[in-house]
Amino acid sequence: MNKPVLDIKDIPSPLHWVTLSLQHLFAMFGATVLVPVLVDLSPAIALISSGLGTLAFLIITKWQVPAYLGSSFAFIAPIIAAKASGGGPGAAMIGSFIVGLVYGLVALVIKKAGYRWIMKLLPPIVVGPVIMVIGLSLAGTAVGMAMNEPSTGEYDLLTFSIGLVTLAATIIFSIYFKGFLSMVSILAGIIVGYVYALLVGMIDFTPVLEAKWFEWPPFIIPFVHYDVKITLDIVLLMVPIAVVTISEHIGHQLVLSKVVGRDYIKEPGLHRSILGDGTATMISALIGGPPKTTYGENIGVLALTKVYSVYVIAGAAVIATVFGFIGKISALIHTIPQAVMGGVSILLFGIIASSGLRMLVDNKIDFGSNRNLAISSVILVLGIGGALIKVSDQFQLQGMAFAAIIGVILNLILPGREEVKEDMFDTH
Repeated sequence: MNKPVLDIKDIPSPLHWVTLSLQHLFAMFGATVLVPVLVDLSPAIALISSGLGTLAFLIITKWQVPAYLGSSFAFIAPIIAAKASGGGPGAAMIGSFIVGLVYGLVALVIKKAGYRWIMKLLPPIVVGPVIMVIGLSLAGTAVGMAMNEPSTGEYDLLTFSIGLVTLAATIIFSIYFKGFLSMVSILAGIIVGYVYALLVGMIDFTPVLEAKWFEWPPFIIPFVHYDVKITLDIVLLMVPIAVVTISEHIGHQLVLSKVVGRDYIKEPGLHRSILGDGTATMISALIGGPPKTTYGENIGVLALTKVYSVYVIAGAAVIATVFGFIGKISALIHTIPQAVMGGVSILLFGIIASSGLRMLVDNKIDFGSNRNLAISSVILVLGIGGALIKVSDQFQLQGMAFAAIIGVILNLILPGREEVKEDMFDTH
């Protein structure tokens, strides 16, 4: 079943190498570029940081784990909140870097104490609802982008039609097309929506024509573009989200192990892959990119093609890094209308919420139990409602982060906690 076309250390011929690497680039491109657009960071930096982060991940995992790392959706709301807190992009970068350090700390503990403790700390009844909060708390952002005219922020039917066409195209590609076209449904939907927006006269190509082929991206460097000031507010905004992203990482490693036919939890070890994820996030934070996470889209490409070569993944990383320095590509990304990104986000954020629900269903969570009902209900309402604890301007814990921590605490203190299965994150 897992017999590879190319195994982990196999090197393809040059032409196949480029083609297979481009396939992985297309699979991650739509989502990786969407995150910086939503949080007002540079898509070029997101591409460069995804490439550099993936290469770092491959090195740390001893060239054994064929995973691509792209922009994480879990940090969209915290990044926006961190920027709005008065620290600007620098505050978000500091928070992201600290998250990477937390990953490193967790990796160290896993190396010393094993990995079962973290699965007990983050069971489906906690992680499922928190993942749902990630998607549902962004629902208003997606709908607003799809239907409101960017310059005025008011409802516009033509703008909404662009969002709906994009949404419809993305759904059609994901459901009615098979194989690789289904894998890149996000990118395909963006292209269709872009063409429609072009036909109705909503796109100006002047920036693309004026852009240089080679252009130095707008890096955001600590001590150069902002002062490094760590506040409790930033820590509480960003760090608790690691609860979600680490559980997501474990899930991806379990699914990837199944696809490739190797036990990545044990070799090269969960501690190495989590450290790789954290290192990629720190690299991204140092140059102005969003936090990183392993991408399910690229795991899907591996399952489809049975090409498991880490050199193909590395090739995609190199191409992504090079693309970040091509000014015309960056300018072209900036011409994508907000409504197009809003249209694809409606489906994408909904899928994130649904994947949390799926985790609860797949793990047969009993909602006849008042314990489970209490934990999930509190997480959902606190997270989506934007509840916060605010002692001062420097000390506040809010929204998704607050909900995640309360969920972990409730799971630990309420009676009737069940033994957790090791494969609880495996939804395939």
